[in-house]
Amino acid sequence: MLPLPYLRHHTEEAKARMARRNPLLCNLIDNILEADDRRRASQSHFDALKAQLNQISSQIGQLLKTGRSEEAEALRREVNLLKEQVREVESALKLAEQNLNELLTTTPNLPHPLVKAGRGSEDNELITSWGHIPEDDSDRLPHWELASQFGLIDFESGVKITGSGFPVYVNQGARLQRALINFFLDEAVKAGYTEYQPPHLVNADSGFGTGQLPDKDGQMYHVTADNLYLIPTAEVPLTNLYRDVILREEDLPIKLTAYTPCYRREAGSYGKDVRGLNRLHQFDKVEIVQITHPDRSYEALEEMLAHVSSLLQKLGLPYRIMRLCGGDMGFAAAMTYDFETYSAAQKRWLEVSSTSNFETFQAIRMKLRFKDRSGKTQVPHTLNGSALALPRIVASLLELYQQKDCILLPKVLHPYFGSEKITIT
Repeated sequence: MLPLPYLRHHTEEAKARMARRNPLLCNLIDNILEADDRRRASQSHFDALKAQLNQISSQIGQLLKTGRSEEAEALRREVNLLKEQVREVESALKLAEQNLNELLTTTPNLPHPLVKAGRGSEDNELITSWGHIPEDDSDRLPHWELASQFGLIDFESGVKITGSGFPVYVNQGARLQRALINFFLDEAVKAGYTEYQPPHLVNADSGFGTGQLPDKDGQMYHVTADNLYLIPTAEVPLTNLYRDVILREEDLPIKLTAYTPCYRREAGSYGKDVRGLNRLHQFDKVEIVQITHPDRSYEALEEMLAHVSSLLQKLGLPYRIMRLCGGDMGFAAAMTYDFETYSAAQKRWLEVSSTSNFETFQAIRMKLRFKDRSGKTQVPHTLNGSALALPRIVASLLELYQQKDCILLPKVLHPYFGSEKITIT
């Protein structure tokens, strides 16, 4: 949620930042300020009427004490009229507060000034790249054929059991999943993150706190009987551990990590982008989250980028880092970097991590605060990143390391997988 004081005192700056998402969204800033003006006017009117009502009520008591009952009765009639006005103004105030809250909760975050204006992925900026892209090889098989050949993934049984986008990992395929999860978790713990095992279902308040609700309501699986939501990412339960919490400055930064399955409806997905492991409704991911002092959040973002880079380099996967343009960023993000690995058989880049700084946007929604050393209450910044999402990592690994009779594995995975390669069984 956007901070009202910033919008009021830096209106043109806020509009310039919002224009990086879409110039048409700049009107939202004016709408919020106008709604806040109406709320403030209603509040001022309500407070004035209540003060007048209290004053007259006090006068009535004094008149009755001195036996001036007729004058007291006249004031009682005035009080009754004032009470009716108070009810009307109170109703208008509640409506003004509702309108303001609706605007604030449905308006996206302001992009950081470094974020480029743009509408979609074609406007994203290449920041850096690493590794050697393999030469064109017509004999290289896509991961879905390798998964079938080596008996790693049963896509058909997943369709039978649940539906498209719910694969069944088998034997060495399941072991590779476990190896990657443990490798990613161990690396996160070495980097100073505390491991958690959070719930896979959250309530609506948690979805609201991190910005999934109401923005992505239709993209989340909803358990209607209990009004709970299957998590689209561990970011949601991890960050909400600190909802309605007041921290101390010395508690910061807080660094959390968790492995969870992730559930996403991905409505409208079709074509080559959904083949094999390219886009799933259920997938595994290790997430990293930080809660930081506002002055140090972009240092934390760079630290998180370095962490994700180190994972991909240890796996030997060629990758590139893209800074998303305003129009391609998520609802809650102020700045987002995507990591993409190269699919050697599909000959295209696959997103495997999204790492974002939300600044105060999530913290305001969650009522998360901290007391600085002077005792002043401030709002921290929150960040999160995939470190890493498994499906496209597996796709890239299989396609890059395939041999005629086996799939070699990066050295870092040997102790986790229990072997140097995947073989046909």
